This record gives sequence, structure tokens and C-alpha cells, in this order.
Amino acid sequence: MKQFKILILISFALISAGVPVQNTYTIAKGYTVTIHGTSNLHNWTESVGTVTGNSIVSTNSDGSFNMETLTIKIVVRSIKSTEGGAMNNNTYKALKADVDPEITFTLTTPLKSIKAGTNAIAISANGNMTIAGVTKPVIMQVKAAMPQKGVMEFEGTQAIKMTDYSVNPPTALFGALKTGNDITITFKTDFSQSN
Repeated sequence: MKQFKILILISFALISAGVPVQNTYTIAKGYTVTIHGTSNLHNWTESVGTVTGNSIVSTNSDGSFNMETLTIKIVVRSIKSTEGGAMNNNTYKALKADVDPEITFTLTTPLKSIKAGTNAIAISANGNMTIAGVTKPVIMQVKAAMPQKGVMEFEGTQAIKMTDYSVNPPTALFGALKTGNDITITFKTDFSQSN
């Protein structure tokens, strides 16, 4: 009992000293993640069905917040193309889905003093992107907002060259459709406080 009282006193002391309180946030339903690309025939789009992610966030005395950690995972086999099943299968093969079933982004540098509120703030997020088992550093341009306590909103785009990750651009229609090397991932996600 004495140890419990000491722990409570230490907690109050830390809070009163202005030490930021950390909370865990997870991706909420309603996210949209889309992959846009080109080909020798026409532009194409793939939508992502399953995305998971979590973040540790601390709040500052001035109302701003810090994103201490962030991990986002895209399930490769949840990617669906406007070109149909053949393109889906070629995408899974190109992304080595059987060996590396997820595309991941992990924040490598904490984001500090993001202003809370409904107005989105432009930030640069340094992290590592892993695709088909290959990890590369990226700087992702993101708009962030915290419109209400316990809710964070993020949206942005990320341009990627598939060959940077040793991915051979997939084909469809028996090879008649050849995709370009450059793709763009667009995303809009909400995170909700989970603790």
C-alpha cells in the first residue's frame, strides 16, 4: 500500500512539473488510401482495403501535441486495381506479398509542437518506407490537424519509384498494359485515442 501511495505521489509530481502525458492513438475506420499510376494505355488506380496503424502522442502545456512514434501498415493483398483480378495478382507478385505481406511506414524523427485545431498544419515527416522487403528513408509531406481532443487527422501524398524498392512494375492484359515506374500514394486517415 505504501508503494502505491508513493507511485501516486510521483505521478502527481510529474504532471505538476509539466511532463507531457503520453497517449496511444490508432487508425480509425473511414480512412482512404489510394495508389495512382500510369501505363502505356491509360492511367490506373488501386485502392487499399486494409490499413492499420498506431502512434504515441504527447500533449504540451500550450495545447500543441508531439507525435513521438508512428507506424502504418498496408496489407498488400487488400490492394484492388481498377484493371481487375489479373492486375491484382500481378501487383501481389510484384510486391512479393507471400514473403512480405505488408507495406510499412515508420516515423524515425518525432514531430514536435504540432498546433492543435481544425486548421491543418503542413509538416514534413521523416521515416522509413518498406516495400517488398526493401526499406528506404523518405520525407513525407503531410497536413495534420487535431480538431478535437482525442482525434488526429492526416492527409497527404507520397511519390515513389517502384524500382527503388526492387519492384518490377506490374503488367496486365497479357502484357499489353505495362505500368510506369512512378506511382503516387494519396492518403487521408483519422487516428483516435485508444487509452
